[in-house]
Amino acid sequence: MKKSLFLFAALALAGTALGQKKAASLSRPKLVVGIVVDQMRYDYLYRYWTKYGNDGFKRLLGQGFSYENTHYNYVPTYTGPGHASIYTGTTPSMHGIVGNNWFVREEGKGTYVTEDKTVQAVGGTALAGQMSPRHMLTSTITDELRLATNFQSKVIGVCIKDRGSILPAGHAANAAYWYDGANGAFITSTFYQNALPEWVTKFNSQQRAAQYLDQPWTTLLPITEYTESSPDDVAWESAFKGETKPVFPHDLPRLSAAAPAAVQGALKAEGEKAPVATPRNLDLIRSTPFGNSLTADFALEAIRAEQLGQRGQTDFLALSFSSTDYVGHQFGTTAIETEDTYLRLDRDIARVLAYLDKTVGKGQVLVFLSADHAAAQSPNFMLEHHLPAGSVGPGLMRDSIQQALVQKHGPGKWVLSYENQQVYLNRPLIAQQKLDLRKVQDEVVDIAGTLSGVNRAIAADDLQKSHWESGMLMYLENGFFPKRSGDVMVVLEPGWLESYSYPVNKGTTHGSMNNYDTHVPLLFWGWHVKHGESSAPAKITDAAATLARFLHIQEPNGCTGTPLLEVLK
Repeated sequence: MKKSLFLFAALALAGTALGQKKAASLSRPKLVVGIVVDQMRYDYLYRYWTKYGNDGFKRLLGQGFSYENTHYNYVPTYTGPGHASIYTGTTPSMHGIVGNNWFVREEGKGTYVTEDKTVQAVGGTALAGQMSPRHMLTSTITDELRLATNFQSKVIGVCIKDRGSILPAGHAANAAYWYDGANGAFITSTFYQNALPEWVTKFNSQQRAAQYLDQPWTTLLPITEYTESSPDDVAWESAFKGETKPVFPHDLPRLSAAAPAAVQGALKAEGEKAPVATPRNLDLIRSTPFGNSLTADFALEAIRAEQLGQRGQTDFLALSFSSTDYVGHQFGTTAIETEDTYLRLDRDIARVLAYLDKTVGKGQVLVFLSADHAAAQSPNFMLEHHLPAGSVGPGLMRDSIQQALVQKHGPGKWVLSYENQQVYLNRPLIAQQKLDLRKVQDEVVDIAGTLSGVNRAIAADDLQKSHWESGMLMYLENGFFPKRSGDVMVVLEPGWLESYSYPVNKGTTHGSMNNYDTHVPLLFWGWHVKHGESSAPAKITDAAATLARFLHIQEPNGCTGTPLLEVLK
């Protein structure tokens, strides 16, 4: 009896000591920095390896932990869904961000992913500023950090693109800032605050976008050293408006000398509310590597002015670089412009890491880096090298299906929209004609299957009544949200892409379930991260679940990802 009592007491004391030890050792990083590089293929980490410096990508890989086999697990692979999925830890089937745009049946028109007419612009034009995360239906890891600290943590989103700032920052963010090309300023909306902080106003007054555009875009290295890229003048690259060829040097001062009519109209509509009335095309900076440099400049100022990671609480900076996407769309994946953009981004990331060391402290910041999607090779580049590829215009897809339905059922607007490789049928017309919706969906499946470049199509009804754990149908199911998705999902053949410049086929795009669109980097670096790598399969939705374990907080409320154990050990 005495032995049992003694043993019980000893175990109780040991348990108490263990609990005290765990409580004493519980800690969090001072700052989390999430870096999302728009349109970054996984292989870009290594394609330009010999040209990178030692303090950017190489530092993250050399000191951090890399998941070498990370993929998106849904379609379509676009910017809005990508940013939402990284930060919510789930797929469009749960968070509802099914594309950058989608058709709203109830309104009979399309909407933009962060469009919100209930809020007002702060610091910019209405067109650029009426934005919020209200379309996103789940919480983010940034929201959960705010909740876990009783809203004492600061969360700030920064990106040139509104959706690259707003969606990662989440619903409860202190602020999200994005760029308005009409006035060359970082702006926000009344969803977050009613006036720009003084430090943002001061930063905008420096007109850094104009300063970057006052210099031509020449290559960082001698152009002959860009041996990882195609020749400078090839048929599948798009020139800037005002250029005769897409070649270096790009005369940015001349190209930005006059603003497009749309920008001038936006400024005129704003009248005296426009902070800086300028005739220049300051939006051009998006499509140059200097858009990333401007983003880094603003992020560093945000860290300084908001004292991120220096206030005794864990803060979160959601930082996305989007000029890589603009350049990639225009020039493709093998262009010298693309390589030069990544070499310059490498230096910008090095600047950010060095500043974090200086202001927050070495080993005190947890950084992760990933991408919102990757990209396909340009079809004409592929065809030039005898590889299977092609493109189809979304307008051609829509019109072909519409004409076939007219031939079968008579006049009428049978197809309301074709978005995100999905067909939105005119359900009221189908009901009026007393047709069965499922049968019409099946007809569209058969029609789409006859079109060039289409691998297969599947009816929405099938996605709602079945479940797949892997393969093509799993990608479609994970990207399907009934209230926002179409009636028929179309899958293109590998190497084929949806081209808005069809049939010209310049540059490239993304959106498919193929590896070239889904395979992205996923790196963790800094606080409590040991050096290493893993080739085990990882899903992009695992990032938020892993961050939740690092921070000892709840996962986002729709999270379907699982923690990545190797980096947590």
